[in-house]
Amino acid sequence: MQQSLSKFSKNDIRRSLRASTLDGVFAAIFSNATGGILLTKFLVDLEVNTLQIGLLSAIPMMVNLVQPLGAFLADQTISRYRYCRLVYGTSRILWLILGLAIFMISPSDPFSHQTLLDLTLAIVVITSLLGALGGSAWMSWMATLVPKKLRGRYFGLRNSASSLSNLIAIPVMGMMISYYPLGPIRGYGMIVLLGVIMGLMSLACQQFMVDVNPQLQHPIETLSSPILSSQTEQISERSGFLLKFGLWSKVTTLIRQNPNFFIFLIYYDLWMFAVNLSLPFFSIYLLQGLKLDVSLVTVYASLQAGIYMLVLPYWGRLADRIGNRPLLLLIGIIVSTIPLLWTKTHHNSFSIWILLPLLYLFMGGTWAALDLCNQNLQMGLAPIRNQSSYFALTSASTGISSALGTTTGGILAQFVCKNPENLLILFALSSVLMLTALIPLTFAQEPGGKSPKELLQKWGIVIGINRNLTLKNKPAA
Repeated sequence: MQQSLSKFSKNDIRRSLRASTLDGVFAAIFSNATGGILLTKFLVDLEVNTLQIGLLSAIPMMVNLVQPLGAFLADQTISRYRYCRLVYGTSRILWLILGLAIFMISPSDPFSHQTLLDLTLAIVVITSLLGALGGSAWMSWMATLVPKKLRGRYFGLRNSASSLSNLIAIPVMGMMISYYPLGPIRGYGMIVLLGVIMGLMSLACQQFMVDVNPQLQHPIETLSSPILSSQTEQISERSGFLLKFGLWSKVTTLIRQNPNFFIFLIYYDLWMFAVNLSLPFFSIYLLQGLKLDVSLVTVYASLQAGIYMLVLPYWGRLADRIGNRPLLLLIGIIVSTIPLLWTKTHHNSFSIWILLPLLYLFMGGTWAALDLCNQNLQMGLAPIRNQSSYFALTSASTGISSALGTTTGGILAQFVCKNPENLLILFALSSVLMLTALIPLTFAQEPGGKSPKELLQKWGIVIGINRNLTLKNKPAA
């Protein structure tokens, strides 16, 4: 159902947000079936080395270079829903080819492993390209539908619902692969087929969301930031011309007119490079370095999803209260210690049953805040008009940095660490770079956000009031 942006009723918004939440639940199951630890386990079964896994993991990030093209194409249409249905529907149906091929090709044949690897590579490339073409359109659609003041709470709720599906689906799918009668490779084929069904159900939920016509999109709220408000109209008037006659000129104009967004982009690029230097190799370390079964690794992942789900609403309310940037700085410092904590894990009972579960719980609780605040800060810094171009620029830029991080990690893992047990060297390097990446964020300004000085003053007043009340109510000696 398509309406003018100025005619959205509260019931339209409520129905759209409920449908989007269900969309996120089914999409999370699809994403876990066709990526993450389950895809990594499939590649390990195909006897792929760490460099190849690093390069394969870099593909979905590198193809984000086409996001600006996707933003341009999406802005030429008259329906966000139909555009997303076309690109994401095609992308998800293509995974049927791999699911069916796994059952048609004999896993015992040595040549079949290379065939399945080549097919997996081709499908990952094509589906990632299609996903990149739709990413900025979906972000712009959601930024239009979700009221600015509710973004922290709503995306906290939506991500919690997705995490609940992860909590249940990941260990179930992991056990199905481990105990499938025809072996783990064909077990993964069954999971892929199930994932495609969930992916199509996800797209069906979008049919109940209010459609948005990009041709009618215009500001529907006042920009509170003087940095953005004075430049928004200039950017929007020039962006269509620049998209047609020079992508590089378009990018430089967006950066020049909104330097605050550029500062955020520098931070985000450095952060994604540092994170992806080690993140894809945590699973490799567990599966090959510590020789753990995939069913146990998926239990760890479900613990992470569970705590992620529980704390997201609290992070959302806190972000709405104090702002996203202060929370990012605080949690970013804490998260930068995670790769270092991995260096304390070994193949013993204490690590397997106590340290690793606690580590995954810690990761889930802190990454929830990072994911939420990075998304909200990006939406807050991008002007209302021409949002899809800013989202596309972010995705393209962070896609390059993420791919470089994963590729660099793969090279270091293969030629410096040389075996999975030595991946701890890579984790330590990642930790140092993550901490360094936070420096540019200290210079960014969040529209409507509070500075660290204001927060300290506010907390000081609250602490002072509580202290006075305590002394006042204290009985006399």
